[in-house]
Formats: sequence, structure tokens, C-alpha cells
Amino acid sequence: MKVRTMMTRNPVCCTPETSVQAVADLMKKHDVGSVPVIADSGSRHLEGIVTDRDLCCKVLAGGLRAHATPVKRVMTRNPVTCKPEDMLQTCERLMQKNRIRRIPVVDENNSCVGIVALADLCQYASPSTICRTLATISKPNRSVRHLHRAAA
Repeated sequence: MKVRTMMTRNPVCCTPETSVQAVADLMKKHDVGSVPVIADSGSRHLEGIVTDRDLCCKVLAGGLRAHATPVKRVMTRNPVTCKPEDMLQTCERLMQKNRIRRIPVVDENNSCVGIVALADLCQYASPSTICRTLATISKPNRSVRHLHRAAA
């Protein structure tokens, strides 16, 4: 199965200058955990991605002001992407390798045309593949685990 079959087409996006508060509002309104960051609505050229985890760990934990902080300060630049014609297995491997739950889908011009979330895979992949992908993605970060042990 190809990515174009399972991706969410034309996902809600923001620009690098959008405030993190506005992005949080978009996430709530559209019930999503990530928002691709595009240069502009015309080209939809992908510049990054911001996740709910970015908002929590970088904005809240960093003591930043949500209304005054542009998303470009907390987004992941040059995110892992896939193409609409890639196979489902390619998307799964990218998620596993990079320990990510969402992958923007870009065309030949690097324009954001969709997004694939782990939840999308659940509708199409085998249960064993989903379990393997989720287990791989969810492995604790070794450096964080080491910090927790040192603090105990």
C-alpha cells in the first residue's frame, strides 16, 4: 500500500512566525498532535514540524511565553519526510529508525501534501508491525534514563 492511500491530505499547517499559542489552539481545534510548519500557504514548502511534546518540553518547561514565542523557536527543522508514492513499509521503517510518531508527506517540490501518524498505520498495517513500531518508538531515551538513575 502506498502512503497516499493512508495519509491525511492537506493537514492544518502554520508558518514559522505563528505564535506557539496559536499552534496550540490549532492542535486543540483540529484534534491533532503535530502541525507541519510551512513557508507560506501558496507554496506549502515544508520548513519544519511542531508537536504537542515540543510545546510541553520546550515552551512550558522552558518558561517561554506562548503568545510571544514564534513557532520557529521550538519547531524541528528539516523533519523526516516521505513521499506519497512511498510504500507503507518505508513509512514504518522511518518511524522506527527515527523514533517518531508522525511524518509529513511532501511532493517533489518539498510542498506539504499530507501527514501520516502512527494512528493512520493502525488502520492498514498488521498488528505485529504496529506493535513493533510502537515498541521501537516508545523506547526510553538512554540519556534521560541515565539522568533519572543518577538523581535517585
